[in-house]
Amino acid sequence: MGKLIYEGTIKVDFDDRTLAHLQLVIGNKLRRGEPFHFTWRDDASIGDGRTTVWLHPGCALVYKFYGSRKPQLNPAWIDALAYTANSQSGLYLVPEPAQATEELVADHELP
Repeated sequence: MGKLIYEGTIKVDFDDRTLAHLQLVIGNKLRRGEPFHFTWRDDASIGDGRTTVWLHPGCALVYKFYGSRKPQLNPAWIDALAYTANSQSGLYLVPEPAQATEELVADHELP
């Protein structure tokens, strides 16, 4: 289970694989200087609501992965998440689509 930390105060858990996909999509948007909203469902333990943050190139983000191995990325999921990030409502998690191929696309690899 990984953790996304926003501005040192908001902390949310995502599994490492989901977090890796989010990191790539968020990084691509911020690298291009494109601010956007990111919304997720809160855990039932804190009210089962939702949280939205404004992501911009100057915000402090930390991606904490608990596993040591890089997860395999699904280009179709990256594209689906990027599509939401480019919408008026901003980035939100969508179910992972089936992966068309087992090969990774070079543009979708984590550093």
